[in-house]
This record gives sequence, C-alpha cells and structure tokens, in this order.
Amino acid sequence: MTDALKRLSEEGVAIWLDDLSRKRITSGNLAELIDQQHVVGVTTNPTIFQKAISSGDGYEQQLSDLAARKVTVEEAIRMITTADVRDAADILRPVFDATDGQDGRVSIEVDPRLAHNTRATVAEAKQLAWLVDRPNTLIKIPATKAGLPAIAETIGHGISVNVTLIFSLERYRAVMDAYLTGLEKAKERGLDISLIHSVASFFVSRVDSEIDKRLDALGTDEAKALRGKAAVANARLAYQAYEEVFSSDRWSALENAGANKQRPLWASTGVKDPAYRDTMYVTDLVAPNTVNTMPEATLEATEDHGEITGDTVTGTYEQARADLDAIEKLGIAYDDVVQVLEDEGVDKFEASWNDLLKSTEAELQRLAPSEG
Repeated sequence: MTDALKRLSEEGVAIWLDDLSRKRITSGNLAELIDQQHVVGVTTNPTIFQKAISSGDGYEQQLSDLAARKVTVEEAIRMITTADVRDAADILRPVFDATDGQDGRVSIEVDPRLAHNTRATVAEAKQLAWLVDRPNTLIKIPATKAGLPAIAETIGHGISVNVTLIFSLERYRAVMDAYLTGLEKAKERGLDISLIHSVASFFVSRVDSEIDKRLDALGTDEAKALRGKAAVANARLAYQAYEEVFSSDRWSALENAGANKQRPLWASTGVKDPAYRDTMYVTDLVAPNTVNTMPEATLEATEDHGEITGDTVTGTYEQARADLDAIEKLGIAYDDVVQVLEDEGVDKFEASWNDLLKSTEAELQRLAPSEG
C-alpha cells in the first residue's frame, strides 16, 4: 500500500466517497474509511440510492413499518434516504467540526424530476434541509438553466448546496455567479454567510466517453491521438475559471464578510475506458482547495498505486485549451457535447429515480399487512 491518499489530502484535495448504503453505515465501513483512508465526505445521487435500496440489505424493518403506515412511495423513499444521510452525517460530524464546516459533509439530491422547475427545486431543497436536520448536509441541485436561479435562492436562504451535473465551462461560470448572487441575498437577509458552504460538481469521465466515441467515429490518426484528453483538459480549464472568479473584487467583498469559496468538486472520476490508467481522473486533477468524490474502486486503486506528485493543474491551461481546440477543429462541437451530456445526466438520474419508485412500491406492497 502507498500513502497516496494521505499525500492527496496534503495537496489540498478533499477525498469524498461517491457511495452510501445502510449496510456501509451499520457495518462500521464508513467510519473505517474515514479513520483509515482519509475520506472526509460522502456524495449520493438517485442511482446510488436505487442500487442500495434495491439490494434490500438493512432496509427491511423500515420498509415494513412504512408499509404498515400505508405511506406513499414518494414519502417512503424520502424517509429511507434522509435516514441514511442523517446517520452518515452523524458519523462525519467530527470531521465537520475539525474542518470548521468545510468537510464532513453528506450530499442528498432534490428529486431529479424537478430539474427544470425552479420553484419546486427551491421548495424541495428547503424540505430536504429540514428533514435531514444536520448542519453538515449539502443539498444537491443540478446545474440546468432552471437550476441556476434555484441555486441562488437556496443559498440565499442559508442552505449549503452541492451543484451537480456541470459539464461546460460556460455553465460552470454561471454556477459560480449563482453562488455569489445567493451569498449576496443571504447577506441582505442578515444571515451569517460564514456558515454557508458549497461545492460545484464538475463531471469528468463522461466528457471523455462522449468525445472519444466521436473521435473513434472519425478514425483518423489525428483523432486517435486526442483520445482521453478532453475530460482532464475541460476540468483544468474549470479550475482556471475558479481561480479567476475567486480572486475578483466581487468575491473579495463577500470574503471580507466571512464567505467561503465554492470549491470545485471532480465528479464521475471512475475511469470507464480500460485503456486508461484507473487513477487518471485523480492524479491528473490534483489542485489546492478541490474535492474528488470517488467510487470505492477508484479510492482503492489510488491507495494501491496512485502516484501523487503535487499540483497537476496549475500552469496547464495553455495545453488544456490547445487540446480542446484541436478536438473542435476536427468538427466535434464542444457545445453540442456538453448539452448532450447534461440532457443524458438528467435523464439517467430520472430513470434511476423511477426505478427506485417502482422497486420501493413493490416492496411496500409485498410487506403490506393483510387487512383484518
């Protein structure tokens, strides 16, 4: 074993686990990851919950109780998922306290079916914050066009947010703008903005998956040479944008009032192409004040053979821009790629949520007490 995870933490990268289940909580596994593998946060999404609850492990008693109460399937899912998030938040509370609220956080997503409804997203974010009732929760809101004003409004109510499904540099800048707008609203309302935290989840591996597919279709040597370069280049340019925004005069005014920077979070960091190094989206994106949320396989691969050599982002922007420009010159339109990825991302989470509704409904019916 290397001490790569320790070195990664020392470089300013917060290691979060991209997974949660009741079994992980009750078995002591989550506590062990925090204690031994430098894990300081947890992210969830509808797909993660669908897998966890469908496995059935640890959910039987609560499902049976919910069936006896004849609750709706939506209420059952909210009771189950918020219970897991609450318990995980309690396990991570010492980390939250030790890092002054920066880490030790657990994310839970608004209903993905609301991705294009600003008002309903804000209402759901408030409801989730109330239901979980832990200061170390982050409410996940997708960075759709309707999501941007919802992010600003939710932050403006003093609720900490994990902005998810960011693929494009333009949308990422709009997300940072929404965060600053939200902080300004919160400040106007007299809230303590030093208690508000946020991360911006910039998706990585899916960018390579989509662009590589288009490069393969071209099939030229020039196209082949650009495989596996787009995702890291895109993320590195996102970090450049982060540095610009959080050194602006607008930011300085908020920072002087106690505001926290919205950290870039590298999401979707499991490598999907076996031709690539399985730690690529960790080792190539090491930069101060970032988060990398990893599936367990990526966490283990990094611990086993990840080579952490210091900051691998700062100073790479010229090459990153050149790589994206070269892809664009081959006729692969960046704007089209990122729109396809956003649409697919929303659709995938919605499909997982619908699967979760179906499987939970089946369990509630199976466990429903016979009348009499």
